[in-house]
Amino acid sequence: MMAFFRSSFNQSTPGTLAYTLNQLDMAFGGMLFIFIGIGMTAWMGMARLARGQVLSVREKEFVEAAEMIGQNTRGIMWKHILPNILGPLIVAETLAIPSYIATEAFLSFIGLGVNRPTPSWGAMISDGAQALRSYPNQAIFPALALAITMFAFNFLGDGLRDALDPRMRGVD
Repeated sequence: MMAFFRSSFNQSTPGTLAYTLNQLDMAFGGMLFIFIGIGMTAWMGMARLARGQVLSVREKEFVEAAEMIGQNTRGIMWKHILPNILGPLIVAETLAIPSYIATEAFLSFIGLGVNRPTPSWGAMISDGAQALRSYPNQAIFPALALAITMFAFNFLGDGLRDALDPRMRGVD
């Protein structure tokens, strides 16, 4: 199915939107549409978290104090609300990176991911799975690298949560 879409893009004439998108996708190694797909499906959770954080922080005393001294809405947003919601947003996005990596690896594993010269752990695992009995290292090492990377981002997110959460300061 993906081959049909890519072939229809390849047959488009120069100057059209399809041709331009195909050239851009080729420049990204076939990852443009994966980026767009993940972005279109993953923004909702972050938007929900950002809205909840803004609703929570705007009720705090320091925001009310800034309103009382006459600071405008834009100043309150930039100086008081945004710095207080960035920590949880950065942590949430860092903890979501492993799911993005897993999505790309899965799409590449089933053949809907990146174009062939571009390396992908999913494509490497797929190639290694075909020769699993003879050469198991062709599937095991890319799978281990994928797992280690996903664990590393989880640990990074946990560390950032510990560092950026003001309620955790001074608590062992």
